[in-house]
Amino acid sequence: MGMKKKILIINGPNLNLLGTREQDIYGTRTLDDMKELLLRGAQTIAVDLDFFQSNIEGDIINYLHRNRDADGIVINPAAFTHTSVAIRDAIAAIQVPAVEVHISNIHAREEFRRVSFIAPVCIGQISGFGIHSYQLGLEGLISYLDSNA
Repeated sequence: MGMKKKILIINGPNLNLLGTREQDIYGTRTLDDMKELLLRGAQTIAVDLDFFQSNIEGDIINYLHRNRDADGIVINPAAFTHTSVAIRDAIAAIQVPAVEVHISNIHAREEFRRVSFIAPVCIGQISGFGIHSYQLGLEGLISYLDSNA
């Protein structure tokens, strides 16, 4: 059995309010619910999940820089999806395979939400499946890492 893969699970601004904010869009599940869902699924695969949430762009960038030894990233950049060249550049710079995830279907929402600065430096994007978007993103990332090992 090989070494465990280190996977970063990163959440951007306002996601700490999941479960109470705009429930018609984001549902009633919380970040803790998402964490529990991923940890339960990760019991059967050799991964260590490292969870991080920040409302501050620079903190996310510093976290990416500090963890450039990670094997993969699942990131929900939230509003930074549509604004942050800096997070995009950080992901490109550390060269760690990343999957962008969103709880809501960003392509069915306002026009500005349909543009992602992050997706072009990711191996894929999953949106619209609630907190299960994270699970699907993690599964896709693991499959990618296994096929490129």
